[in-house]
Amino acid sequence: MRVMKFGGTSVRDAERIGRAADLVVSALERSPVCVVVSALGGVTDELEDAARASARGESVFAARCAELAARHTEVAAGVAKGAELEALRLHIEDCFDALCKVLEGISLVRECSLRTLDKVLSVGERLSSAIVAAALRRRGVVAEHRDSSELITADRPFGAGRVDFELSYEKIRSCFADHPATQVVTGFLAATPEGETITLGRGGSDYTASLLGAALQVECIEIWTDVDGVLSCDPRHVPEAFPLEHLSYDELLELSHFGAKVVFSPTVHPARSKSVPLLIKNTLNPDFPGTRVEESVEAGPHPIRGISAIPRVALLRLQGDGLTGVPGAARRLFSALSTHDVNIILISQASSEHSICLAIEPAKADQARSCVNEEFTHERSVGLIDDLVVDRDLSVVAVVGEGMSRLPGVSGRVFGALGDAGINVRAIAQGSSELNISFACAAEDEKRVLRVLHDAFFSNHAVHIFLAGVGGVGGALLDQLRETADRDWSLSGIANSRRMSVARRRLDPALWVPELLNDDSAQDARLHDFRDCILDTPGRRVFVDCTASDDMEELYPQLLRRGVSIVTANKKPLERLASWDAIRSAECGGPGRLFF
Repeated sequence: MRVMKFGGTSVRDAERIGRAADLVVSALERSPVCVVVSALGGVTDELEDAARASARGESVFAARCAELAARHTEVAAGVAKGAELEALRLHIEDCFDALCKVLEGISLVRECSLRTLDKVLSVGERLSSAIVAAALRRRGVVAEHRDSSELITADRPFGAGRVDFELSYEKIRSCFADHPATQVVTGFLAATPEGETITLGRGGSDYTASLLGAALQVECIEIWTDVDGVLSCDPRHVPEAFPLEHLSYDELLELSHFGAKVVFSPTVHPARSKSVPLLIKNTLNPDFPGTRVEESVEAGPHPIRGISAIPRVALLRLQGDGLTGVPGAARRLFSALSTHDVNIILISQASSEHSICLAIEPAKADQARSCVNEEFTHERSVGLIDDLVVDRDLSVVAVVGEGMSRLPGVSGRVFGALGDAGINVRAIAQGSSELNISFACAAEDEKRVLRVLHDAFFSNHAVHIFLAGVGGVGGALLDQLRETADRDWSLSGIANSRRMSVARRRLDPALWVPELLNDDSAQDARLHDFRDCILDTPGRRVFVDCTASDDMEELYPQLLRRGVSIVTANKKPLERLASWDAIRSAECGGPGRLFF
């Protein structure tokens, strides 16, 4: 048997549901299948928005319910016919009639507790499971939809239920023994010991699939989504990111904890406890092998597996002589934060014990400041400990891979690449397992950090060349580059006074005229745009100035400070003493070098 879980994007509409149903039918030819589904894409967010709006007293619940009911009815009509469709319509109508009453109650009391919110959010999965089961029956599969709150018991808190594994596994095994039909199970949902609906956290459908797979000890748990697996980095920031063929459970856990959203991080524990492999695949590209996750994974060609980031965190810094050599100070700090439900993302402590840094969610920063200052009131009053310092607008980046264990030089490559790019690091943490190097940086640098590190570990080229000016001198340089095209460099950008072309792919120096004038990607030449393209490109960069422009005085220091070296045949930026002093000062203060 295998578990097949389909996320919201995989059951977004009737067409996607049809794709998912076809995949299930194909899988049933090889072995029995248990199906787990999320709500239709975007529905959980819409339900939460409706609940929040109702709590503010907005009388929108009837309209919101009507819109959502119409969407589900339209999807149902695309997958079912006749009596099956009529049954679905009645089920949809009953669910939204009940939901409308709950939202009206929220509006009257102007409050939406987590208990009530869980009840609201449960509607999405309860409807999607019924629709997907109908789609399977239309294809000849004997299928039933099943509410996972009948199978999984979880204690409070609402919104993030704590699963009773032993009792839940017993219920799951008993249900599947008594019901041989293909079960289409709601993701995300469980029930408290008192029978109230509780959710397992956003993304909890993955967790549901893992719980079912562990209880039934299936051959594989398949997580079907809209990407080709777990990627080496966020493709929104790093277009060159690629799917990873294999990961260990620990590597997946680290990547998901630090921002990789393909799999909900609690999913790992049940699967690992029963040695059940996870397989992350793409509903839209089912022939792609995806990413397989298991306990033991062979070393890959790179010392790291991937890079992930948590955007927008706050960094807390507690410091003072009163922390040095004082037993229990860290315990008091963590206890104060725990009492106020402040989750800690990253911990860094100086070996002198003079300071402790913690990264947390920014929404909790003010609360954290208040409770920590209160805990250390006495020490602050006598000057032993400073007021808690809160730095906002930071990101936490993690470099993950079992291959870095006991391999010298990985941290050197990480921080060397960041230093070459002129990127400042605010706090660093690395566990003794050597599985993860994580650090905090300015949020505005996050995209550049990811590109720099991905380039440092996964790129095959060493130097990016950006050329401005393609007259006699620039043209001669292009001729030289063409003759040495097998060297370890990439012509990544080129500009004349009117047009510019920038690409992460290698530009052909022999074709610079069509690249500039005819290529659809070429654009009007603006110096600040060309500068931004250079700075956004990771790795070693050289700006070659073959112009006679007066506008380069301000550009040179900006590039040098950010790690870009300059080779110039343009004497104008070097003619004035003030300009020369600014350039030399930037060169001394940053990793870039000037050659002329």
